[in-house]
Amino acid sequence: MKLHELKNVKGAIHRKKRVGCGEGGGHGKTSGRGGKGQTARSGGSIRPGFEGGQMPLYRKLPRRGFNQAQFRTEAAVVNLDDLKAIADDITEINAQVFADNGLLRKDETYVKVLGNGEITRALKITASKFSASAKEKIEKAGGEAIVA
Repeated sequence: MKLHELKNVKGAIHRKKRVGCGEGGGHGKTSGRGGKGQTARSGGSIRPGFEGGQMPLYRKLPRRGFNQAQFRTEAAVVNLDDLKAIADDITEINAQVFADNGLLRKDETYVKVLGNGEITRALKITASKFSASAKEKIEKAGGEAIVA
């Protein structure tokens, strides 16, 4: 089967509903929007959770417990495989070098180095965190993993 031989399944293609074209079309007068009111108007939609002015359920229920997620610090991840993109003449690597080589955004400073891949040259890498496997591989290659 080739791309030009593909056909839509039965019922996949149908005519667009033409509203407001008179009663004979079946979608005249209110154009399928029911009677009067907010939802019958153009742009009239009610936001999720709105209960017509009544105190919504999500505001009635108490907030309980503590959520650590709002205080979490997300680390930008760099794998050892990604270090191949960095030039051979650079031996000391930090967040600025990662950003200059397109491995991080300019504003990211909290970096975690993961051990996915292999490293062949001795590099002095400064980062916020290292996984155990990454630290082991860096030191095995004769490099140094510095936590800053």
